[in-house]
Amino acid sequence: MIEAEYPTPASRQQRVLLISPAFHGYWKAISDALKFRGHEVYPHCYDAPSGLPGKVQNKLVHELPVALQWPGLREAASVRAVRALDRVQPDVILVIKGDQLTDTWWSAAERSGAARVLWLYDELERMAYTPERLRELGPVVSYSESDVEALRLAGVQAAHVPDAHDSLLEFTPKPVKGLSFIGARYPRREELLRAVSAEGIDVVAFGREWSRSLWDIARTRRFRGAGFRSGGDVPRAEYYGIMAGSSATLNMHGDGHDFSMRTFEAPGVGGLSLIDKPEVERYYDVGTETLVYSGADDVVDIMRRAELDSVWSQSIRDAGRRKTLAKHTFVHRVAEIEQLWG
Repeated sequence: MIEAEYPTPASRQQRVLLISPAFHGYWKAISDALKFRGHEVYPHCYDAPSGLPGKVQNKLVHELPVALQWPGLREAASVRAVRALDRVQPDVILVIKGDQLTDTWWSAAERSGAARVLWLYDELERMAYTPERLRELGPVVSYSESDVEALRLAGVQAAHVPDAHDSLLEFTPKPVKGLSFIGARYPRREELLRAVSAEGIDVVAFGREWSRSLWDIARTRRFRGAGFRSGGDVPRAEYYGIMAGSSATLNMHGDGHDFSMRTFEAPGVGGLSLIDKPEVERYYDVGTETLVYSGADDVVDIMRRAELDSVWSQSIRDAGRRKTLAKHTFVHRVAEIEQLWG
């Protein structure tokens, strides 16, 4: 059994208010990591009000184009966050993304006197922040090295903190024959997976845009199937199990600047990880801890070798998991962020 190697526990316990979107439950991964570090944590998901009216509101605030969003609903979300702040009276405020929160929230956070860190897991170009605004809201951490460089040039106190694996999440490996992919259905991804499938490799993709359920077809308007096995959205614990139990799992980036969560999650669960960025060598040893591909032919070759040589594939799985649990978990990332709140 491969054990995690965590940093030395925090020297001082803090009362932390975690303000986060509900996106894929990553707030829970961060909250659990903060608790593991010894902090007293109070999570508040600003985009997850309860009940049907709350769900409708969430879509109006966060899922429509900016031009169609009703500012009054963003203000309501900010007021709820301020109520959480008043209730908790934290030592530290850790805001995840937070670009939908208004000045009502940010002014209250400033007045509270709590230490504050803003953690961005998305690209600046997809958010409403300006460098001028971030100079006021910092310190800022981002998973994107290029964004951090741009922010520093603009005078923002910014640090690079990569994405991570949630080592505290319990999961059960789920046997899945062939190559798994979990993510959005972009044209380049579909083209590659179709090409791999055409060579006789079993392929299965998960996500609402791949799904053939009537509900998913109706809401995504994806009337044509991809031509290989597919399923709908799956919670994190389940897709951790899928990656762990697949013959291999594919990590194909979209238009993001840097390395996605899957970069660390796939090897972290003991999956045979295939990634499309050779620069991953800054985190993993390519060939022994993770595998890089440049096209469908590479993926097919790797899949065929994995089917024939389980000793080889298992050695990569074990080495990738060992490296992840030693360096690339949310517990490690939280330890880095602690340095910014003093």
